[in-house]
Amino acid sequence: MTNDGLNALFAPTGVLRVVINTGNAILTRPGEGQLPAGVSVDLARAFAAERGLELELLPVTNAAASVALVAEERADIGFFAVDPTRAEVVAFTNPWLLIEGWYLVRESSPITALEQVDRPGIRIAVGRGSAYDLYLSRAIQSATLEKVTTSQEVVDFFMRENLEVAAGVRQQLEADQRRVPGLRLLPERFMVIKQALGVPAGRDPRLIEALNAFLARSRSSGLIAKLLESNRTEGAVIAGPEAA
Repeated sequence: MTNDGLNALFAPTGVLRVVINTGNAILTRPGEGQLPAGVSVDLARAFAAERGLELELLPVTNAAASVALVAEERADIGFFAVDPTRAEVVAFTNPWLLIEGWYLVRESSPITALEQVDRPGIRIAVGRGSAYDLYLSRAIQSATLEKVTTSQEVVDFFMRENLEVAAGVRQQLEADQRRVPGLRLLPERFMVIKQALGVPAGRDPRLIEALNAFLARSRSSGLIAKLLESNRTEGAVIAGPEAA
């Protein structure tokens, strides 16, 4: 058990409340009963165990809900893609994983390269409040973003509404390719997402220091690599110290 006097700050209710975004197909997967599983869940358990805190998992279905719970201090820690918009309400650790964002189109689509996406008349399906939504909302100049509630709904919405492009994490899009015939990924990623842990922005800055130390130990000890392997996590790489 870690004895640095920070447990009461990490868990002011006496229980460490960790929000888990089940819409992130890389960090989570279905577990037994009502609780999610996955590398984010296992890392949360490891952190709570190291500190000797009771853990409560708070599953939500999308990134926007995850941010809201932490921002409103109804959760103590969350797993997030780093984004300057979120930094107004969430204090982030150094990145611990890197995840790639990709575009998906129909096989028959004339779009074959990234530079062909941001053009008038192109409609891009994206999960509302996701890292991809936040990034594309800043980056896209001429195309139109069509937003759906969760990342898992993106491809179905893209197909149903006959849109030109779907955006998301490569693993989810590849799973949709297997499910829906006649789709292809563009040959290059459009962004790299830095995944971090976050706490409410108003909390003591020592909490981020402690979380960064935990992540550094977990990386150097091989724990993060072990958790990625045991969860058969694909589509992510461990972020090195240079990613901070």
